[in-house]
Amino acid sequence: MNAITLRDLDGLGVERLKGVGDKKRASLAAVDITTLLDLVTTYPRRWVDRTNEARIADLVPGEEALVLVTVRSVSKRPTRNRRSMVNVNVGDGSGRIDLVFFNQPWRERQLQPGLQVALFGKVDVYRGGLQMSNPIVDLIGDRTGKIVPIYPQSEKAQINTWEMAGWVEETLRRCAERGIADPVPAGVRRRHGLIDRAGALTGIHLPEDMKQKERARYRLAFDELLRVQLVLVVRKRAMERESLGIVHTVDGELVERFYGSLPFPLTAAQTRVIGEIGVDLRSAHPMHRLLQGDVGSGKTVVAVATMLAAVQGGHQAALMAPTEVLAEQHAASVREMLAGVSVPDPGNLFGDRPLRVELLTNRVTGTERKDVLAGLADGSVDIAIGTHALIQDAVGFGSLGVVVVDEQHRFGVEQRAALRDKTADGAVPDTLVMTATPIPRTAAMTVYGDLDVSVLDEMPPGRTPIVTMWANGPLMETAVWNDIRAEVAAGRQAYVVCPLIGESEKLEVASAEETHERLAGDELAGLRLGLLHGRLTPAEKEATMARFRDGELDVLVATTVIEVGVDVPNATVMAILDADRFGIAQLHQLRGRVGRGGHASTCWLVTQQQEDPAAGNPRVEALVATTDGFELAEVDLDLRGEGTLMSTAQKGRSDLKLASLRRDRALVEIAREAAFEIVDADPHLAAHPDLADELDLMFSDRDEAFLTKG
Repeated sequence: MNAITLRDLDGLGVERLKGVGDKKRASLAAVDITTLLDLVTTYPRRWVDRTNEARIADLVPGEEALVLVTVRSVSKRPTRNRRSMVNVNVGDGSGRIDLVFFNQPWRERQLQPGLQVALFGKVDVYRGGLQMSNPIVDLIGDRTGKIVPIYPQSEKAQINTWEMAGWVEETLRRCAERGIADPVPAGVRRRHGLIDRAGALTGIHLPEDMKQKERARYRLAFDELLRVQLVLVVRKRAMERESLGIVHTVDGELVERFYGSLPFPLTAAQTRVIGEIGVDLRSAHPMHRLLQGDVGSGKTVVAVATMLAAVQGGHQAALMAPTEVLAEQHAASVREMLAGVSVPDPGNLFGDRPLRVELLTNRVTGTERKDVLAGLADGSVDIAIGTHALIQDAVGFGSLGVVVVDEQHRFGVEQRAALRDKTADGAVPDTLVMTATPIPRTAAMTVYGDLDVSVLDEMPPGRTPIVTMWANGPLMETAVWNDIRAEVAAGRQAYVVCPLIGESEKLEVASAEETHERLAGDELAGLRLGLLHGRLTPAEKEATMARFRDGELDVLVATTVIEVGVDVPNATVMAILDADRFGIAQLHQLRGRVGRGGHASTCWLVTQQQEDPAAGNPRVEALVATTDGFELAEVDLDLRGEGTLMSTAQKGRSDLKLASLRRDRALVEIAREAAFEIVDADPHLAAHPDLADELDLMFSDRDEAFLTKG
């Protein structure tokens, strides 16, 4: 008899278990448990350790604790505002404690004298005795084990934790006769000290002690991460095998001329990343690389060097940006960077020819557009910079060799694919995706798992560090306006960023207009103020930006439209109003708009006065403490948690239930390594049919598509 696989468990309905009739079956279905696989992968949310439990006598006022107690008496009375208060007295051998529940009248029915319950809550002293108000209550029935698992309980479905525990126990007992299959190769398990799957399922649901539960969690979390990584690595390796790439010459004369023309030498990080890209460009496989670098870390230089490698081999390069404004800015900065760099051309009388860089957006029309399109088709345009207009049907390339995509998260895989389709003779161009949003390593490995990752983690010379200050409340806000006035008096410029108001652009615009009016009449009266928001036409936005860039405006009041790509070196101070409405990544992006010239720069984070100064504000404090985007990304992951990795549209089984990109940073790397080891030895998983079947079971096509789209 074969051992039981996850697919076998998925084929068995919960009605096979004792005590699961129509009513319980409907209750289980209400919490998405219909099969035995759903049941055994519904893990306890906590474990109560009876051997080492806090007794009432050991409770410390002011601290949270977990105690196991018996209900002694219950009473309910109305409070002044016609609501209810339930008082419960509970005890264990060592003492008694009072519980009080506000507005939970049903507790009177739930907590009958004699019941055993686990309580989790903060302990207070009230009238000389101990009290917990509104603690979390888990009914544990007559479970007698040393460790009691507590399952997520649902009031509406009316399923108790001891019923769940009983059903899981029965399932595992019935599996034990045939044994549970373990698809992870023995070598991988040995090397990483992983227990077998049967032991892990028993250990997480019915642990003898807390150590066993931890070993079980580690193994099952590894399985979740390995499945995600296998899907990505199989796809990545298949793409490399099946796509024909272009072999580029990396260290030719053109690239050398470019380095020679730069005003300062490359940073060590730029040299390292250009080296990593070089290895990809030389190989016959198409490159798929993610370039992460903080605002101002010199990504453009790396992108230009990558594009020139294609040009010197007789190919073309394209740089795609998410918006017209950004495409225009890229075009301006690339042209400036390449001014005076010409292409070595032995066929030319002078031995050189000028480098042709063209911009293509929907604003480029008429004859100019015809010229650019003709140049792309006949190969005379070397570098094309544009928006998604570059991938429209009318656009054809002579020989596209390298594609650089800016800001991945606004740019879907369909667009990347459409660009790849524009290549000559079936060869896939090398793709470099740039993002200024630092992504924690573990998340990058999981969300962008089909791309190789390079990181620029060093600032080029000439960038002045930004000092970030927190203005907490109206008194400190005065300092912000004084600082802006002083900077303007010294010939500098400033940004004022208006609060983020939910999803509503309309409210955001109103708040920006109101702020603009207030500042012009009061705090910043007498200064030249401009206004920038999402409801302006592209032409109006451009005109305002141009006035700010040319120094005709002192202060730009704006919504988050300025988050991406606005570059004015003379702007040295930014005030972000209601900063606590923004996420860490967004605040960090916004802050990167100052400090772009040689002058010291400041970013003020303005918040409403906090009621409790001791409570602090972890996001704002993190930004004050560091300007390192990668450090902030890790802090952000800790504060926000990872959310679901997969598409939120479909809560599939593939969501991580036990693994956490936050807690299990090392485990993500181990799983990725193991996935490469398995796939490189067996690209189609032919020798691992159980593993292949499990991926098929756990990931719908939609999940897979989502994972590999990034």
